[in-house]
Amino acid sequence: MALASFTARFKQFVTPDALRSYLAEFISTFFYVFVVVGSAMASRKLMSDLATGPSSLVLVAIANTFALSSSVYIASNVSGGHVNPAVTFGLAVGGHISVSTALFYWVSQMLASVMACLLLKVATVSQDVPIYTIASEMTGFGASMVEGVLTFGLVYAVYAGGDTRSGPLRSIGPLVIGLMAGSMVLAAGPFSGGSMNPALAFGSAVVAGRFKNQAVYWVGPLIGAAVAGLLYDNVVFPGHVSGRVNSDGTTG
Repeated sequence: MALASFTARFKQFVTPDALRSYLAEFISTFFYVFVVVGSAMASRKLMSDLATGPSSLVLVAIANTFALSSSVYIASNVSGGHVNPAVTFGLAVGGHISVSTALFYWVSQMLASVMACLLLKVATVSQDVPIYTIASEMTGFGASMVEGVLTFGLVYAVYAGGDTRSGPLRSIGPLVIGLMAGSMVLAAGPFSGGSMNPALAFGSAVVAGRFKNQAVYWVGPLIGAAVAGLLYDNVVFPGHVSGRVNSDGTTG
């Protein structure tokens, strides 16, 4: 009986629509990570003496804005365009996506990030894949708090951008989300790296083989995402029930 119940539930998550949603998350996350990490590598290649200077920070922030806006847009009608395990977690906490679907999304996002960083590593040959690090004067706790605040702002923008009550303004949701991410990178890039995305930090760490302070990019973002989801739905704009992702991965 239990086995039959498990099999029936599992089949809900391997339907054609569900598989399409996982693939959509993989594709959008792949290109997002490819652009963000690639922009950091390009900056280091062109300005090796200013790899951590203002020009590099602005370049990565602009790349983050464009890449995230585009990635959210191309996947929004299929998977919701999460592109980020923290966003998926925040939406799961808010009841907009089931826990089981969230786990499948996580697998797609993490695998996409590793594949994107691996491709960059192989294609550029002589360059190392940069990893997210915290400033020498910061503690892991402080950096985690910063990442949590950044991710709170990002996930709050995701909730607002996907709110059907926004009317015509909902069409610019992906742009707003991208602009929020880019501004956050400008604000905190020199301190915590401005990742806001566990998959982004994880993929580069796996390929580089360095996992120092990796917990910073999980604990802070996941907590910040959960708080943003709960606050938006239950305090600031209670009663929001639309824009959910069904158990089979479809939106509606």
